[in-house]
Amino acid sequence: MQGKIININSEILGGTPVFFGTRVPIKNLFDYLETGDSIETFLLDFESVSKNQVVKVLEMSQKLIENSTNILSENFA
Repeated sequence: MQGKIININSEILGGTPVFFGTRVPIKNLFDYLETGDSIETFLLDFESVSKNQVVKVLEMSQKLIENSTNILSENFA
């Protein structure tokens, strides 16, 4: 699994972004967190996803938000 964290393939769940090597949508992680469930609960329910994958997705999301905020701030200033 070295390298890839997210897989987007039209033949897997119609192109829904999933954790690489699984059929677990990335959105499921955020749904769990939004309802107050822990990462540990998510990992227990989706055993094919590793903690490393979850951490990497959260890190990627943070970077996307930070970059988007900078872009939006520049365009609306």
